[in-house]
This record gives sequence, structure tokens and C-alpha cells, in this order.
Amino acid sequence: MDKIQEFVESNIDRFIDEMKDFLRYESISTLPEKKEDMQKCAEFAAEKMRKAGLENVKIFQTEGHPVVFGEKIKSKDAPTLLIYGHYDVQPVDPIELWHSNPFEPVIKDGKIWARGATDDKGQVFMHVKSIETLNATEGELPLNVKFIIEGEEEIGSPHLAPFLEEYKEMLACDVVLVSDTALYAPMLPTLTYGLRGLCYMEVEVTGPRRDLHSGTFGGAVANPINILAQMIAKMHDSQGRVAIPGFYDDVVELTQTERDNLAKLEFNEDEYKKHLDVEELQGEAGYSVIERTGARPTLDCNGIWGGFQGEGAKTVIPSKASAKISMRLVANQNPEKIGELFEKFVKSIAPKSVKVKVSSVHGGEPCLVPLGSKAVEAAATALSKAFGKETVYQREGGSIPIVADFKKILGADTVLMGLGLNTENLHSPDEHFDLNHFKLGVISSAYFMQEFAKL
Repeated sequence: MDKIQEFVESNIDRFIDEMKDFLRYESISTLPEKKEDMQKCAEFAAEKMRKAGLENVKIFQTEGHPVVFGEKIKSKDAPTLLIYGHYDVQPVDPIELWHSNPFEPVIKDGKIWARGATDDKGQVFMHVKSIETLNATEGELPLNVKFIIEGEEEIGSPHLAPFLEEYKEMLACDVVLVSDTALYAPMLPTLTYGLRGLCYMEVEVTGPRRDLHSGTFGGAVANPINILAQMIAKMHDSQGRVAIPGFYDDVVELTQTERDNLAKLEFNEDEYKKHLDVEELQGEAGYSVIERTGARPTLDCNGIWGGFQGEGAKTVIPSKASAKISMRLVANQNPEKIGELFEKFVKSIAPKSVKVKVSSVHGGEPCLVPLGSKAVEAAATALSKAFGKETVYQREGGSIPIVADFKKILGADTVLMGLGLNTENLHSPDEHFDLNHFKLGVISSAYFMQEFAKL
């Protein structure tokens, strides 16, 4: 056991106690009444960053919630790492489904249970403790470190991109490190190198100017619900591909190396189906489930409504019907371009018997980190050293839009070194975080800084 591991083992109980204090703050960014909690949580994070050995620690006020910044500059010739995380959390509803107070952390079954445990307070706190560990064991950090912890990730980070633009020089770096993703499986070191983007649209179909009696007018007037259902059905072809012309034009295809790496994850389709309680899976032909859920673009109807929805019967032809449709995008696809293609396609398949309105709700850029980069190499080495196993690689289906902003504004790629699990109820009742992963995350983060400095 080296001195980094020894220090973490000797101090892990204290680390966990401090993490408990971090988790007690009700830092729910979407609730205006929690504004004071957000400020206090930012102050707590700032204090822990100072005690870990960071300098120039400052809380920057934005038009929304604060951003906490700190740094430790070794020398102008050393590489610079920017660590990013967030201290805001999701609301706790429905509270009745929690088995303990979401803001009073509980240790049970080797896990810590609380809102924010895995998303993202527990994960960002690993990096604070890794800085403390390196300062305590080596007397200094092996490279320049800058650290930002924001308070608006759970509401789309509306003020972080402007913050990056305003303080671009202060935040200049060679690479960004983020732990807000997941391990593929328990105790399996995993690097995520791709995230999907998002194009979220709403479609409104209008027929007659008012709801009509279905007996009197049925058979003469187009029913917007029927029409909308037909239009949604035309959005995929018989092979499970999105039928919008031009949708795949910019997609970066998987390389054979990527497909080989993803195959190493040993996905069990039968267990997957059993977990979801479905008899059969569905998706784009020619790709595995792992490839379809992380490395291929998709289109899904997320909500549909119209007409009478109360108890009993009301025989009407509704005036309107609406649907929300999201498209998950992969590397090189642009949300604005896809939105335009979607609108053009929807209007082209709508019959003249209805009027169609298409609106953009929001979007986010996809990202793909070069597998051969020095930062990815350093992260893979660090994780393997900490876990004692070969690091595996995955592409996740979700989105972290700020990663694209780091590339666009700071010109830096992001290493996605998550230590959580997708089964840890992030955004749901009984959120938790495996404490073994927390400990190994502290060690992995310290090793990463050492390995990246070498390269």
C-alpha cells in the first residue's frame, strides 16, 4: 500500500463525516425558497477547498446561484487541470418514498443514503479530498489545479457558460476533469468518453376550431389525436431508424476499436430484459443494445395529450393534440440543425386537414473525447492502479451540455471519470453512493493528477 492509499485509509472516516455535513445542506437549485441554503452550501464548499490546500478561493455571485472557485498554481510551465462539479441537487419529491430523511445522511450496507450522495456532492467531494491527500503526502500538487463547483447544473447551468466566457483567462486549462457519470458495474473502473446531445421539440396539431361531437362530426373532420399518432408512427422506418431525411448525415460512425471496447462490457441482454420486465427489446437494426443506448442517435415521444382525459366518457373530436419529442444526438450532430430537419419533416407529413405548430424546447451539444489523448491515457492508468483492474470504456446515453461549453469556450477536452452507479437512484427517492467507490475515487483522482503531470 503506497502513502496515498495509506493516508486515505487512515482518514476515510473523517472524509465521510465531512461529506455528511456537505449532504445536509438542502441545496435544491430549482426552489426559490432554498436560496439561503444554496449560499450556505457554497460557503461550506469554499471552506473545504481552502482546508484542502487550494488558494484564491472565492465565491462568485451570478444572476442565479453562486459558483465556487479555487486554485493552486505550481508553476507556469506545469500542465493545468480544471476540476468541475456541482453542489446543487434535485428536489426530493415524492418524500413519502424515502426510507430516511433525504438531508440527514445514513450509512447502511456500505453506502451513504442522502439526496446528492452520488449526484454530485459525493463525487465532487472526492476531488476535494484528493487534493488534501496529495498535499499531505507529497507536500505539493504535481500540476496546476483549478476548481469550480457550480450551483445550477440541475436546472441546465444557465449562467455557467457566461461565467466561462467572462473568466476565460482565469479558467484557462489543458484538460477538464468531471465526475458526474457512472461506472459500468460495481468495482469496475470505467471511463466515459462520449455523451449524447439533445434536441427537444414540441408538436401541436390543430383540427377544428373547437371540440366537436364525435357522433355528429365523426367521419367528416380530421381528429388531431389520430393524425398526430399517424405522424409519430412515420418517424421511424421498419429497421428502427429515424426516418427524417438528413438525420444521420453528420453522425460519426463507431470505429472497430470502439465496437471492440464496448463488446468487452459483457452486456447481458436477458438480465436487462428481466430488470425492465419486458419480453423483447427494440431499436435500430445492426447495432448492439450498448451501441444503441450510448453511441447512436434516437427519437422518442416523451409525452402526448389531447381530448378528454377524465373519468367516464365524453365523445368528442378534440380541437388540438400535442406531443413532446426528444432526439438524443451523437458526435457531430447539431441540435439546431436537427431541430430544423425535424420541423421540416413534421410539416411535410401533415395532411391539409390540420394545422401544425412545431416549437423547440431546449437542446444540448453531444461530446466525444478522443480515446488516444494523454488525459484519457492518464485517467485509465490511474483508475486501473486504484481498482486493481483493467479500465473499460463506455459511451453514455445521457447529456452534460456544459462539457461542450468547456470545449467551445476554453478549448479543453473533458475526462469523464465518474464513480457512481446508474442504479444509485440519482434524481429519485433513496439516492445513495457506495462508500468503496468514494474511497477509490479519492485515490483515483490523486493518481490521475500524478499520471497526467508525467505525460
